[in-house]
Amino acid sequence: MSDSPAKDPITLLGSEEYIEQGHFFRTLAEQLEARVPTQDILMSVREEILATTKLPMAIDFLLAELRHAGVFHTAMEQLPHYFSPFQSFIVAQAENERGQFDFRIGLRVLEREAEYRAARSGQVVPSRQGLFLFQLEVLCRNRLSYDHGLTAIAADTAYDEPWREWILTLRRRIGMVDIADLLYVQSAHYTLRSGDEPTTGEPLFGDREGRIALANRRKDPLYLFASLHRQLGYPEVPRPAAPDATPDLLPQIARKLEQLEKRMSLIEEEQRGGIDLTQFYEKPPEAS
Repeated sequence: MSDSPAKDPITLLGSEEYIEQGHFFRTLAEQLEARVPTQDILMSVREEILATTKLPMAIDFLLAELRHAGVFHTAMEQLPHYFSPFQSFIVAQAENERGQFDFRIGLRVLEREAEYRAARSGQVVPSRQGLFLFQLEVLCRNRLSYDHGLTAIAADTAYDEPWREWILTLRRRIGMVDIADLLYVQSAHYTLRSGDEPTTGEPLFGDREGRIALANRRKDPLYLFASLHRQLGYPEVPRPAAPDATPDLLPQIARKLEQLEKRMSLIEEEQRGGIDLTQFYEKPPEAS
């Protein structure tokens, strides 16, 4: 696939833009883990970005919005020709103070999506099926709003009208119908087995996706996504790392030792003739 802007709607901006986006989101996540201020990161990474892309101008706009409002998902929403609605949605959820979605996980999601869209030679060729399944798994694994999330996915220019209508229908049915069933009835495998045409006219998923969905009916949806990820090769959805309990061990050990010392002291006092209970009495107030 050429590095020039492609006609394929999945790589609409061209490989260069998505490669630089992936680098931007990856660097931002790494520097945030090192507790570097976001404004400093944006100013620094802007100098690294390829000047022939539009990303430096987008970063300038993000930086201005961050200084003005303290967030930058609002700036991304004002650049729908460059940042997809799903990208804006992920950053909005990550910047929501009332939510529990880790901002660094959100950046890793955007990094992997951008690299998938970049369609580098030697990697899996991006497809609507792979892109949609990655985005849907992000919503499921991180317990994000299906209503707003699927609305943002449907607004992505990567999807044509049949896909858009089906995603909006899925938004109303998800949670009431098993995800595997919803995918299966829109697959070529379902058409071959039943002879019925899907509601979208043409199957949105291939025979392989249909067989995987059929094999995972009435199972945990995460098993379905794991199978699809292995077979289709779309990016693995980032997961939060398990918390490191090591820093908490030393204070816990210190408290245990302190408790053992007090118990040993009471045992020694009892062996010497009894415990002096007056040490536990509250002292009477001094007379005025």
